[in-house]
Amino acid sequence: MSNHEGQKPVRKEMSRRQFLSYTLGGTTAFMAGGVALPMIRFAVDPLLQKKEESAFIKVTEEAKITNDPVEYKFKIHQVDGWYESEAELVAWISKDANGNIFALSPVCKHLGCTIGWNTENSDQYVCPCHGAHYTRDGKNLSVAPNPLDEYEVKLDGGFIYLGPIKPNTRV
Repeated sequence: MSNHEGQKPVRKEMSRRQFLSYTLGGTTAFMAGGVALPMIRFAVDPLLQKKEESAFIKVTEEAKITNDPVEYKFKIHQVDGWYESEAELVAWISKDANGNIFALSPVCKHLGCTIGWNTENSDQYVCPCHGAHYTRDGKNLSVAPNPLDEYEVKLDGGFIYLGPIKPNTRV
């Protein structure tokens, strides 16, 4: 016969110290969660916001556009997380041989410098940083690995509206 037969199981009770530790630990975790959750929500909320469709911005009159590229500056309202600002953008707008209006981004595809039109009297876009050259349509001729990007263009009521930048479809 074993010693354990007939004996009642011994019930282990929680000590006051254990009870106090569990109570204080739970209360501390609850309060820390109450402080941390709003901070996490603040950090993540802009990522969860629905992105608005990019709007077209009115830039200039259609009648002003010629076959030679002209630099036009325009402002857009942008929201970056919690920071709202007005950004000034630039586009080179001209007509192609068929009379279609197009707008090129001035950002060189080599290292991101700003290009200029006909700065070397060569009827080309030229990057002053590393000598990249582009045709009227934005095709890369030297140094840069890709053609210039272009803006989406919309004509409405005699005015030109520019939208988001897209890869060059002209070359």
